Amino acid sequence: MIALADCNNFFASCERSIRPELEGKPIVVLSNNDGCIIARSNEAKALGYKMGEPVFKVRDKLVRNQVHVFSGNVALYRDISEKIMHILASECNAMEIYSIDEAFMDFTDVAAPDEKAILLREQVLKETKIPISVGIAKTKVLAKLASRIAKKHTQSGVFVLNDKELIERALSYYSVEELWGVGRKQTHLLNDKGIFQASQLAKTDEAWLRRHMKIGGVRLARELNGIPSFALEENRPSKKSIMTSRSFRREVASFGVLNEVLSNFASSCAFKLRKQETIAKKIAVFIQTNRFKSDVKHHYGYLEVEFPVATNDSIEIIKAVYEALDRIYDRDCLYKRAGVIVSDIIPDKEIQLNLFSDQDISKRAKLMKVYDDVNCKMGEGTLRLSIQGTEKQWGQKKAPIAFRN
Repeated sequence: MIALADCNNFFASCERSIRPELEGKPIVVLSNNDGCIIARSNEAKALGYKMGEPVFKVRDKLVRNQVHVFSGNVALYRDISEKIMHILASECNAMEIYSIDEAFMDFTDVAAPDEKAILLREQVLKETKIPISVGIAKTKVLAKLASRIAKKHTQSGVFVLNDKELIERALSYYSVEELWGVGRKQTHLLNDKGIFQASQLAKTDEAWLRRHMKIGGVRLARELNGIPSFALEENRPSKKSIMTSRSFRREVASFGVLNEVLSNFASSCAFKLRKQETIAKKIAVFIQTNRFKSDVKHHYGYLEVEFPVATNDSIEIIKAVYEALDRIYDRDCLYKRAGVIVSDIIPDKEIQLNLFSDQDISKRAKLMKVYDDVNCKMGEGTLRLSIQGTEKQWGQKKAPIAFRN
């Protein structure tokens, strides 16, 4: 049996977890630069706010409804997510962390999976104040459906989808576009063939699915029929590239400010490389003006650089970013967006030294470990290079004062 634990309205619940006085009040969380709504509490959903809805369209409504609005706080959400995943991992034999707020767990040897899920749910709520829903079934796809049912149609927050009649009813109720792994393009393809419900997809000929949806479509149909086809991935494959980018709250002209911005992005990429025990062979830097403005000089600067020796060293990566920015920067432009991309990522055990490199790899690795240990223990940004600055005035906008109550 597979269990899927899914945090309810995760970002909104995180904000509420540190502000208990907001219990029962509407909350929305905004995206980068407060552009649109990316999370809603149940109370906000009841007021009609939609996922992805642009803020400027509902600004007055948010004030009128006294909705508590927050800019996304990634550091907070990541910290709470790690606590939840630690709790879940301690209570099962194997687990796949699927996203920041979801995890698949192996419940194969659990005698009473529903009872265990209820106890697990209570433990997470007690220790983190985050409500979760748990769906249990024979396959990952069915567990995903079960978690949705648990969230919307149960009081316990737990649902076991194991009875044949229950499975048939659930598959008849949900459309193919609501299934895990089915995107817009595949939805159109299936609808054109007259396949609208999950129950119809489960009965679709495998030869047709293989021809039009490849092996993924075949596995999806098998999972709907209770045949495990997607294994639990305890060790998810490392990312092939990592990007950190952002739009600024106001346009930036200064080389120094841009360098500070990109240095912070580079540091973030380096940390992610070290966390997954990898190194990068290449790095790319880009800066972009506001393409929606017609009365300004437009410029898109982009440069990719190859490291002499593949690295995850913050100092080396930030140095490469500075050199790249120096080559693509135009002093006559106002920049609205910038980013750093590390690519050609390989395991750090596969590093090949350069004969002409004078860098002491082992000493730098020890330095980066201390750097990471301090920041993980004391908080992100406790230790940083001076070039990263201290105030981040270029960073994300916070939710407008008028939204706060």
